[in-house]
Amino acid sequence: MDIATILLVEAVMREGGIRRAATSSGRAPSSVSAAVRRFEQAVSIPLFRRDGSLVTLTLESRARQVDVAEASDTIRALLTTVNTEPPAVIPPVSLVALDRFVRIARAGSIRAAARTLGLGQPQLTRQIADLERHLQCRLLDRSHGGIVCTPAALDLIPEVERLLDIWARLTRASADRFRRDVTTWRLGAVMPLGPESEIARMLAALTATWHRSRPRQALFISSTTADELLAGLKSRRFDAALLDIAGIPADFDGRLVSETALVLAGPTPALSEMGGDLPRLLATYPIAVPSARSGLRREVTRFLEDTLSEAERRRVTLVEVDSIPVIINLVSHHGYLSVLPETSLSRVQRPPAMIRLGPLYRQSLTLVWPRGAFSSEVGDLMIGMMKTGPQAATTLPE
Repeated sequence: MDIATILLVEAVMREGGIRRAATSSGRAPSSVSAAVRRFEQAVSIPLFRRDGSLVTLTLESRARQVDVAEASDTIRALLTTVNTEPPAVIPPVSLVALDRFVRIARAGSIRAAARTLGLGQPQLTRQIADLERHLQCRLLDRSHGGIVCTPAALDLIPEVERLLDIWARLTRASADRFRRDVTTWRLGAVMPLGPESEIARMLAALTATWHRSRPRQALFISSTTADELLAGLKSRRFDAALLDIAGIPADFDGRLVSETALVLAGPTPALSEMGGDLPRLLATYPIAVPSARSGLRREVTRFLEDTLSEAERRRVTLVEVDSIPVIINLVSHHGYLSVLPETSLSRVQRPPAMIRLGPLYRQSLTLVWPRGAFSSEVGDLMIGMMKTGPQAATTLPE
């Protein structure tokens, strides 16, 4: 890790965006993005959720924001110690080089520090020379008896030690997280359609059976949209994901878990009066649809494209709501139409009227994982637990 990366990450946190941070720092957006990736890799946590050009802090990032800000303030103080003002271009000074400078200062000689670090003396000498060049300040005076710190070095040492302590806090937290993560299976899943939905039932059955049969190996389940799940699989944030799609995306392996018939749901008078005239029905009532990032929305779009002409589609009013419980409420109480899984609606206390769309339109749930990175045996076990519920077999390989 280097001081320029820490300053750029703090700028993104403060400015709330890659481009704004690039502008305030006088750096290219690609350089700022690369700095964020380096920092995330070093601390083993995602710092930001990206939504187009905007970024928002993750909860874990918020917990570390104070440390990152303190580290940045310390870096600026450190640079001011050796220069009247911080340089316009932050030098590429690594924390390793700063740590070795302090070790040499404490040991009193480069030779003694080299022995402690298990490094060659010439290598360590070159590293200190590079550090002095980047800081544009002489730090150590050599003598036959060892080294003597310059006044600037003596002022620098407390700032460096403070910065190294802050970095240790950040990496210690990530090390603890890593130890937890190596014993945790991370499953991403599309958002359940409600507490009584098929997805919620399957995930609850999986969780109960998994924790009973593998008490020493945690299972963490996180729900989000299909697109974000695929991104999480590629970045290895998830070991596997339950997607509401029928096919298995390229570069992934997987298994089909279930298929559920889709229905057009809406007010009973509307469906009874115009049930046979779908174009008129779809043009008369607003249609609540989920986010375009979901697999269910893709099925809704396919149904509309298959059912309506281009001119008829222009008369349709789509209202995007990224919450299935809200959509069900709109259908049940506010006169909206929607395309939803039949099983989810049938469990509602007072289900709305429904027209089944036929075998071509179904919600498919598929468990997928990165190719070569997840045991198909574990995938099959998960699917078995989802289907059989809390009475599933408990003999599983560790």
